[in-house]
Amino acid sequence: MAGLEVLYSGVLGSVSCAQDAAVCFVHWEIIKSGFKCLGTGDQPRDGEKKSELLPAAWNASKELYTLRYRSSDDKSNLLLKAITVDSTLIFNFMDSATDRVTDLTITVSDYVDENSLQTFDSVFKNTEDLVKKLKSSLLPAAKTEKKEKRERPPATDTRPNPDHDPLRIPSRVPPTARPPNWTDPMAPFAAGGADLDPFGGRAGGMIVDPLRAGFPRSGFDPTGGIPGVLPPGAVPPGARFDPFGPVGRHRPGPDPDHLPPPGYDDMFM
Repeated sequence: MAGLEVLYSGVLGSVSCAQDAAVCFVHWEIIKSGFKCLGTGDQPRDGEKKSELLPAAWNASKELYTLRYRSSDDKSNLLLKAITVDSTLIFNFMDSATDRVTDLTITVSDYVDENSLQTFDSVFKNTEDLVKKLKSSLLPAAKTEKKEKRERPPATDTRPNPDHDPLRIPSRVPPTARPPNWTDPMAPFAAGGADLDPFGGRAGGMIVDPLRAGFPRSGFDPTGGIPGVLPPGAVPPGARFDPFGPVGRHRPGPDPDHLPPPGYDDMFM
């Protein structure tokens, strides 16, 4: 309330009704929000200066009060209108820069004692409630927006990776435990390369893999099966397979000389 008493004392001679006192109170709350008054009426006039005081003829009309304000940094111009309707005052506040409008309706007798207009100590009542209503309903338009622009994080590329397959199940094997990439199995001297050069990243150790040893392989593919021995698909693709028995030909039948006909021992026939 600091400063309101000085302001009210300066206009005390022109205060003649409860509406005048209510407008004076609202004017001071606007001043406290960082604005200065320019004058009366809707349009600016020559020679106007910003001031904390109420201008001359500010309450010439008891039905409509019109006051203009400008922020201390000259970035916002505000227009206040207070309309008397029976025992109430309708405050209308507009920001000319943003055309934002706020309003508040109060019952004058709830906040002004009309019988004490000439005594500042008792003219206003329930001031905390009135200030609360002003800040929540009327004064938001009077607050200059000084919010610093927040630095936006760099935009991330949200385009899908063409190599990404959402249906692929990722491997649970950690990268360090995954088997090393094999070199070309047909490369000469691949077997034993890692033993000869352990830090060279070469593949092939002491255990020779028939399919990855580096020696030429025959055209035999165990995954296709072995007629009469293994059905197709019995050996998984890429699995190590040690053939048992001859591959690529049937077992030979018995030697005819092993079982000659009974009673026949002519070895030259």
